[in-house]
Amino acid sequence: MDELPQSGKSDLGFCLQKIGCGGLGTAAFSVWRAYMDTPRLLLAGTNSGCGKTTVTCGILQALANRGYRVGAFKCGPDYIDPMFHSKIIGARSGNLDPFFFPENTLRYLLQKNAADRDVSLIEGVMGYYDGMSMLETRGSSFHVAGITRSPAVLIVNARGAALSVLATIQGFLRFRPDSGIRGVILNGCSPMTAGALAPEIEKELGIRCYGCLPKMEGWTLESRHLGLVTADEVKNLREKMQQLAAAVEKNVDLDGLLALSRRAEPLCCTAESLPKLEPVRIAVARDRAFCFYYADSLDVLRELGAELVPFSPLTDPALPEGIQGLYLGGGYPELYTEALSGNTGMLASVRDAVRARLPCIAECGGFMYLTEAIGGQPMAGALPGTCFDTGKLTRFGYVTLTAKKDNLLCRAGESIPAHEFHHWDCTAPGADFRAEKPTGRSWDCAVATPTLYAGYPHFHFRANPAFAVNFCRACAAYRQG
Repeated sequence: MDELPQSGKSDLGFCLQKIGCGGLGTAAFSVWRAYMDTPRLLLAGTNSGCGKTTVTCGILQALANRGYRVGAFKCGPDYIDPMFHSKIIGARSGNLDPFFFPENTLRYLLQKNAADRDVSLIEGVMGYYDGMSMLETRGSSFHVAGITRSPAVLIVNARGAALSVLATIQGFLRFRPDSGIRGVILNGCSPMTAGALAPEIEKELGIRCYGCLPKMEGWTLESRHLGLVTADEVKNLREKMQQLAAAVEKNVDLDGLLALSRRAEPLCCTAESLPKLEPVRIAVARDRAFCFYYADSLDVLRELGAELVPFSPLTDPALPEGIQGLYLGGGYPELYTEALSGNTGMLASVRDAVRARLPCIAECGGFMYLTEAIGGQPMAGALPGTCFDTGKLTRFGYVTLTAKKDNLLCRAGESIPAHEFHHWDCTAPGADFRAEKPTGRSWDCAVATPTLYAGYPHFHFRANPAFAVNFCRACAAYRQG
């Protein structure tokens, strides 16, 4: 890490260099060594279910109500929590994932998306120290806090406890020499209990208690097998968020949290600018059934020169005209099989396009849509196989995808970090990539041709921009006939 300038301000200027981009052939891009202040906090939890998302959403809404320009981020590969963040603050939320990204890329994405924000909140994942395996912190919220130099505030479910809350907090503080935890918020307890515990926490443990979020009757975010239901499915979401924000405004020390965020250390990162390629138009499925996309990953396509054209497999009669590529992301197509199957015009349009070798990426739900059927309902039939509910998570977790042959995205032997998380499986899941977990377990997956990637694993283009370059170049070649 280069030595940081004394002031650390965002207007310090940049040092311009020219380097080559590995994996992009002769393409080169510019990099800037950037030193910037980004006020930020990481809101961590003791465990899954302790109230991280609820507290984070409440604070985001309360700060937005005060007129702050708020940024939001999520540790790990989750799609759904960022949807809630975006709905609340009216701006997109990004993912910070140490498995997907080298440390510099992770810092760059934080800086890029937080540059014009007054303050940014990073929501943790699972318990604060829980990483990619049972016995490591790699990939954990603790890991992200260290990479980004972000003060962490621990959210502790204090319902039904009193002095024992201090023992829990003390354990998290002592588990690692520098835990990065600079404060706590108590969730699920009364203001009276929090008021009694706060001075003891500060006296005994030496950290601030920034208040509490009392249990709110009738206020819950429903869940399903991949986590929370999506933000668009929550009735009266804006009304609920305002109720939550009011409780936060009353019981949480927002001014104290803002002051803590401004004490975050300045960051140093190298900002990458991708090469401009020939303009192409790529149709992107965006509706209730297909909504799992990483905003920063789509931005890679835009930076390369692609125009992204949204369409709905649920309601549109056919693919948009004048496109040179197709992106079918993940989501919940299994919840909308009747509507998807009934839209025969779209099914035929997609099937014909894939068979005519329109360059196409289809991840998880998008892959399922290309098969013959989901749960007995006919789908596009561009690929063999039918999809069925296994009733449990299937081949889930982080993987590294390595191509077994040359294809749309890469050459044989090239790889990209990815993630699987699904209950449904397919009778023909493909075998053109090898997926390997950090534990060493591996399996074949995905259908890959010179014009197609279709499989259950999701990936992020920032993890290997060469995959995006190859996709855009294939789209340009398709336009040229």
